Amino acid sequence: MTGTGTARALDPERGTLGKAGGENFPVAPFFLPRAWRQDLMAVYGFARLVDDIGDGDLAPGGADARLLGVSPEEAEDRAALLDAFEADLRRVFDSTPRHPLLRRLQPTVRRRSLTPEPFLGLIAANRQDQLVRRYETYDDLLAYCELSANPVGRLVLAVTGASTPERIRRSDMICTALQIVEHLQDVAEDLGRDRVYLPVADMKRFHVQEADLATKTAGASVRALIAYEAQRARDLLNEGAPLVGSVHGRLKLLLAGFVAGGRAAVRAIAAADYDVLPGPPKPGKVQLLREVGVTLRGEG
Repeated sequence: MTGTGTARALDPERGTLGKAGGENFPVAPFFLPRAWRQDLMAVYGFARLVDDIGDGDLAPGGADARLLGVSPEEAEDRAALLDAFEADLRRVFDSTPRHPLLRRLQPTVRRRSLTPEPFLGLIAANRQDQLVRRYETYDDLLAYCELSANPVGRLVLAVTGASTPERIRRSDMICTALQIVEHLQDVAEDLGRDRVYLPVADMKRFHVQEADLATKTAGASVRALIAYEAQRARDLLNEGAPLVGSVHGRLKLLLAGFVAGGRAAVRAIAAADYDVLPGPPKPGKVQLLREVGVTLRGEG
């Protein structure tokens, strides 16, 4: 156990929050008001921890399980950990939670009048990951993204006081797109976890077998499939992008960063000729900044 694993074992809160810099999008950039940054980091800590529980990325017998009151035997059971985490989440709204990341979240929930629903959605997505490892259709995948991704954007809008029905609709498109892009970047890693987020119907259409995803480099059929899904993500980002123009000031820059991060990642996938199997194609900082400028000007 090294790196963030060691950090988490010693300090679960710091170990989780330290992952923010590795995300495809800015979590709580420096230019935001301090109160926003604190609240967004609190929301991120929750989302990152629940994903780590669902992916089995916690240190065995580590501090997170102990803090949630889970026995060493139960700590090996992700479903049991998710149940304990949900119980602790509910304490955020009516008593005092055990886990430091949830204690950190409690003032944010109260200050911003956040509801349990988006947090419960993220937990439900990770429960689904324990049971559903393939998605038959694109619509099935979109329903998963409704749980796994869209609550994050809704929480960002709530924290910044910018929620309206139309903004939520656009935000959902952006968040779903970001989730699809992440799935495309992580095809090989996900397969190693026995998960495939490429719709089965699309794999059949492009004559792709799961064995084709286990090779070191992608063949023509896999590349064509990845290009098809990347275009779907690009279209969603373009449909959601008017969200950026609907707000002002620092929030506009933050939301532009989300859209630009997705667009830059799609461009990086395209630049790799849609061969995502050797490892996730990542955009460089110059490309990301260029996309931010394009998004702020509404040219995308």
